Amino acid sequence: MLKILTEPTASLRERSRELSVEEVTTPEFQTYLDQLIQTMIVSDGVGIASPQVGKNIRAIVVNMPKGPECFMNPEIIKKSNDETESEEGCLSVPKKFGVVMRHKKIRVRALNRHGRRVEFDAKQFPAIIFQHEIDHLDGILFIDKALRMVERAKNNI
Repeated sequence: MLKILTEPTASLRERSRELSVEEVTTPEFQTYLDQLIQTMIVSDGVGIASPQVGKNIRAIVVNMPKGPECFMNPEIIKKSNDETESEEGCLSVPKKFGVVMRHKKIRVRALNRHGRRVEFDAKQFPAIIFQHEIDHLDGILFIDKALRMVERAKNNI
């Protein structure tokens, strides 16, 4: 399991660098992705971003309906006008929870773990996870966007 960094670690506030297809497809990187997935699962998270484990690279894991999937260089290319309040927590901000406005539906473009470009729509909870994790890649934490802090959230994103 990888060590999860917590606020106020400075690297959590840095923008992460993009990855090349060549980097993504190396055996070493594939091993890292497996470790990132395992860290998310053991930590009871529904998503995790590389900066949370000390690697400022644009790689995230999202727990999708069929299980954890890895996405590199993810970007939101389309957002719905409709937004929803999301009660969020974070593995890097332990014991703090807040309400954040998130888009209900987004379109994501990324590389999958095989270095292939993928593009898909995410809605409701998966859309919230993607927005939260992509924020991490830009050095943004949910506490920066929280409308208000609350006692306890349902999920650690």
